[in-house]
Amino acid sequence: MRVLHFYRTAFPDTMGGIEQAIHQIARGASKLGVETDVLSLSSEQVPTTVCSDGYQTHRAKLDWQVASTGISASVFSRFSELAEKADVINYHFPWPFMDVVHFAVKAKKPTVVTYHSDIIRQKFLLHLYRPLMKKFLSSVDCIVATSPNYIASSHVLRQYESKVSVIPLGLDSETYPEPVLDRLQYWNRRLGQKFFLFIGVLRYYKGLHILLEAARGTDLPIVIVGSGPIEQELKTQASRLGLNNILFLGRLPDEDKVCLLTLCYCVVSASHLRSEAFGISLLEGAMYGKPMISCEIGTGTTFINRENQTGLVVPPNDPDELRKSMQYLWNNPDHASKMGQHASEWYWERFTADQMAESYVRLYRELKGKRDGTYAGLH
Repeated sequence: MRVLHFYRTAFPDTMGGIEQAIHQIARGASKLGVETDVLSLSSEQVPTTVCSDGYQTHRAKLDWQVASTGISASVFSRFSELAEKADVINYHFPWPFMDVVHFAVKAKKPTVVTYHSDIIRQKFLLHLYRPLMKKFLSSVDCIVATSPNYIASSHVLRQYESKVSVIPLGLDSETYPEPVLDRLQYWNRRLGQKFFLFIGVLRYYKGLHILLEAARGTDLPIVIVGSGPIEQELKTQASRLGLNNILFLGRLPDEDKVCLLTLCYCVVSASHLRSEAFGISLLEGAMYGKPMISCEIGTGTTFINRENQTGLVVPPNDPDELRKSMQYLWNNPDHASKMGQHASEWYWERFTADQMAESYVRLYRELKGKRDGTYAGLH
């Protein structure tokens, strides 16, 4: 069986949450005998096809970028060529230009949409896009949500409940490097073994301005790993508030990131908007057995972080409650340790990359079987 994934960007060009999900699905499916192609756009002069972790990556030339929507003239023929070879096509939503390619090429293959997020910020463009979006989602065979929480809170997904299933995103712990002793010792000397950790791209919806407000009047050490469009704005805010307990480390290599995940006391996410659809950094915290703090925004963050089991959940945009939760965990290490243990158990129960890949492969085979007339459920 052969599967084609289609999204605007892909690993190794970029490594956001969606790109990481595609990488893990493709990598895991290849272990199960599924040939996988990943098609994306790129402005870089890179080889068209590259072998990587058991699957093939293909790039069409990125010609224009409009409101974060990549557009390519050459991708139509490339998609048509790859779709012809595929048994199943796995789209990754949202990307409006993908819908255009879908209808233009009219590939007669079973189709899956992995629904990563509602369109949150671009309200005006959503108004223009909505008719095409509805036509696209109505036309596909199956929609996959990444958590039951997101189905319950998404007005869009609730319209297609009859063909929506849940496959949580997963991580493969074996793809993370083992912490190197000298790096562990370096970070231990620099940070100690009791600090709150945020990892991620510094974007508007991550709620880091709320985290900085929560740090006011405390001496709780908070380490922020990552870079992004609001980095300078956050540093200015921290300086204005006179925060000496915030350390911005910028983007770090994986070798250092795993050291911080190993050493940290708690992983914190202050994301206050539904643009944070899942929360890969929280899942990394669970994988490393750390208690978590997150906000209730009706998305996968509270599917990963279960209130009073794996960590604490606070209302969004509420620095006072966030501060109280951080202080509670800081002052109750036994409870924090138990939450971290439960977080690790929850990761192994629901969120491994192997579980995710196996679920997708079962879905692909079911859709292919239905199309071929060999699916047992038809008889």
